[in-house]
Amino acid sequence: MSRIVVLGGAESGVGAAVLAKVKGFDVFLSDYGTIKPEYAAMLDRWQIPYEQGGHTEEKILSAGEVVKSPGIPNSAPIVKKLDAAGIHVISEIEFAARYDSAKKICITGSNGKTTTTSLIYYLLQQAGLNVGLGGNIGKSYALQVATEKHDYYVLEISSFQLDGCFDFRPDIAIITNITPDHLDRYDYNMENYVRAKFRIIRNLSREDCFIFDSDDQITIEHLDRIVTQARMLPFSQENKLAQGAYLEGEKIVMKYKEDETEIYLKELALGGRHNVYNSMAAALAAKAAGISNSVIRDSLKSFQPIEHRLEPVLSVKDVLYINDSKATNVDAAWYALECQTRPVVWIVGGTDKGNDYSVLRELVKEKVKAIVCLGVDNAKIHEAFGDIVPTMVDTRSADDAVKQSAKLATAGDVVLLSPCCASFDLFTCYEDRGEKFKDAVRNL
Repeated sequence: MSRIVVLGGAESGVGAAVLAKVKGFDVFLSDYGTIKPEYAAMLDRWQIPYEQGGHTEEKILSAGEVVKSPGIPNSAPIVKKLDAAGIHVISEIEFAARYDSAKKICITGSNGKTTTTSLIYYLLQQAGLNVGLGGNIGKSYALQVATEKHDYYVLEISSFQLDGCFDFRPDIAIITNITPDHLDRYDYNMENYVRAKFRIIRNLSREDCFIFDSDDQITIEHLDRIVTQARMLPFSQENKLAQGAYLEGEKIVMKYKEDETEIYLKELALGGRHNVYNSMAAALAAKAAGISNSVIRDSLKSFQPIEHRLEPVLSVKDVLYINDSKATNVDAAWYALECQTRPVVWIVGGTDKGNDYSVLRELVKEKVKAIVCLGVDNAKIHEAFGDIVPTMVDTRSADDAVKQSAKLATAGDVVLLSPCCASFDLFTCYEDRGEKFKDAVRNL
């Protein structure tokens, strides 16, 4: 019986460990930190041996193969030792796909991937299909493969997960866009990050589809240098297309093979220019999956916004508080600011990932009346915007950030949490940051 070692004891790692157990492997899980009680309980329930608070090297280096959780960088000492020993390291996505015959719609990109993934999942559900949601959202893909049976999976896949994919092949692959993000994990080299994203299409066949933003310069520049057999389905707000989806006045025109349909912007549940792109990508994926135009149109009308992504929380004294905690890079924050029509008190900050804030300056000058920094080190934000925003304050908790914002906002304003940064300096994750923000708003 071959030995599988799983590194990381959270959603991804525990799901991979359960799948390895179900498939008859000798499996061991190791986490350098602390495993949450609910995950430890699952490992106990499945009788999977594990350790936490450190790595026992002899147990890990005895593996035939290692499944690494995406949060563990390749620079981690134990990963370097695995590489030196010639032990193959893969992601949960790669591992689970070996045992899954379902159709897979897979979404990556710098921004919009969670909304697009959620839209597609909703579209397939509304069409009555048996569909699972996983990857970087929802339940572990591997756990679902181990314990459930779906005909389709909609998977949000990060660049970190794609780094560990080799033979993985989606049926429909989507790149929403590519902008600088996570450069700290890619030696501050944009080309390394772009290559990681494009791993999603490396194994596509002639029967598969590749959906992409033809307005995105980085995507198109890289696409011009590679060859794929897949059916190409671009989407655009700038150009008319022979196949794919494009904007014509106040409607989306979608062309797939010989079929053409129209979706009016006023009918979309999600507003904002960025969500037009997300809706186009989702509609094309649904069309390629065989869903009818009427179901696509009705579903795009009735979809509800996802948590932590431009999520309205409450209006207090005619000030609207919006939770956009998932905006962990510059481009996501740009879209959040761009769609605001009221004066903005902007809550920004956290763990910087090599951000270039200069692209936000004109938008900030136009939209933002005050900045509330939420982070341990806010020097870079002060340097970027201190000369154009007259009022800037520093805070180190969601509660203080909300209280300071309430003092700065007047009736008719928006308080927008759109941090531009990762959350790990003050919070466990972006969800934790968003939840604490919402709690603080409710306690005003």
